[in-house]
Amino acid sequence: MRRVSGVFDTSYIQDMTIFRTKYYSAGMVILILFFLILPVFGSEFWLTFINSTAVTVIALQGLNILTGYCGQISIGHTAFMAVGAYSSTILAAQFELPFWLCLPCGGLGAGLAGILFGLPSLRVKGYYLALTTIAAQYLIIYMIKTPFPEITGGAIALNVPEVKLGSFVLSTETHFYYFILMMLAVMTFFAKSLMRSHFGRAFVAIRDNDIASEAMGINLYKGKLLAFFIGCFYAGIAGSIWADYVRVISPDDFTLTSSIWQIGMLIIGGLGSTLGPFFGAIFIGALRETCVICGPWVTSIIPQLGAQISASLVEMTFGIAVILFLVFEPRGIGHRWEILKESYRLWPFSY
Repeated sequence: MRRVSGVFDTSYIQDMTIFRTKYYSAGMVILILFFLILPVFGSEFWLTFINSTAVTVIALQGLNILTGYCGQISIGHTAFMAVGAYSSTILAAQFELPFWLCLPCGGLGAGLAGILFGLPSLRVKGYYLALTTIAAQYLIIYMIKTPFPEITGGAIALNVPEVKLGSFVLSTETHFYYFILMMLAVMTFFAKSLMRSHFGRAFVAIRDNDIASEAMGINLYKGKLLAFFIGCFYAGIAGSIWADYVRVISPDDFTLTSSIWQIGMLIIGGLGSTLGPFFGAIFIGALRETCVICGPWVTSIIPQLGAQISASLVEMTFGIAVILFLVFEPRGIGHRWEILKESYRLWPFSY
């Protein structure tokens, strides 16, 4: 990896560091301090926006590992969030297990479900694999609604027990803000570390050319199933956190539309980039809030069609944004960010 002009590595440890210079480290410290003191001067709106966006980023990190790095298309990622949400909620409500145990169990349950629905990836890929993940979306939601409604709540909303860490109860927006950001940092760190390991390099090899990677000695079956497990594990953790945050869940919270939105966020943010989920979730979240604010304004300007346009303004702008990124920047905002960093590293040289 290139470094800033005039700076070079003198050891393998320096070459492996994530923060390449002292300026990067200082910037990260400033960013952490900013988010730590944000609840002091930030409004409730911004805390809610950051909390919901951070949970989405955790789920997108898993989808990025599965689709962005390993190349296994998944259009049912929200269903695995439902597995994590319902697993942790049932364990807490029915068996009264502590939160610190329910959270990883929710992720583990989603990961095992991911392995089950990832088995077709051993024989099919591309659009055919996408169809199997769509089937997972409907099958999982059906299993939540129908066989054991007395446990899962069926189609009715299920109340989630309050979150307790020892004697401390997470009850306010600020409490969840610090907890969710801590989980986001931990899950992002593990995603980044995974991609720098031999497992991550194997995922990239499978994505680029599975035949060549198998010829190089990479076990395709193991690699693909591991990617499904890890990606769905992230989704399960995100679903469990989301359930504890909103305190009421139902199957209608985990729809195919939400899965498509997550794919769109990853496309806009940038596939195969750790920062891609951040860029995509923030961009779409900001776009959604902007459309909500602009809806009444559109209605006042065009009274005849304003109501219909305002009702579907979010979906329209989302579709337009995805099309524009696919045409003009298919590698997403993350690629633009890498270009910006490269121009800084090579300055003052023009090549």
